[in-house]
Amino acid sequence: MGAGYTIRHRDEFEAMAGSGESTWKLARKSLGTSAFGFNLVEIAPGGQIPEHDESGSGQVELYVILEGEATLRIEGEDHPAPAGTFASIEPPAKRTILNRSGAGVTALLIGVAPGADYQHLSWS
Repeated sequence: MGAGYTIRHRDEFEAMAGSGESTWKLARKSLGTSAFGFNLVEIAPGGQIPEHDESGSGQVELYVILEGEATLRIEGEDHPAPAGTFASIEPPAKRTILNRSGAGVTALLIGVAPGADYQHLSWS
């Protein structure tokens, strides 16, 4: 770790077993980030993360499918989500990621509660 930055490979992240045949890689904790939340989740064939919403936290979540062939279920509707799929999900929408394929799925989940502190860069 240098002054003002941290670099880690995902294999160095602390892992936590989750329900639904999933393993959470605690990326935010491993990097010491405090401005927003993010983690990797690895979902085995036939698995899924728990269906939930973020009404209580007010977080907008961004799901990015990095590897595999996932299905996003949002508000009860299934959406094919192959690697490279991005989904922005507002707090009250119920959501989950399912793995109906025969291979693993890896997804990056990012959550942030909108507020006045965030300022986008002119190029973003």
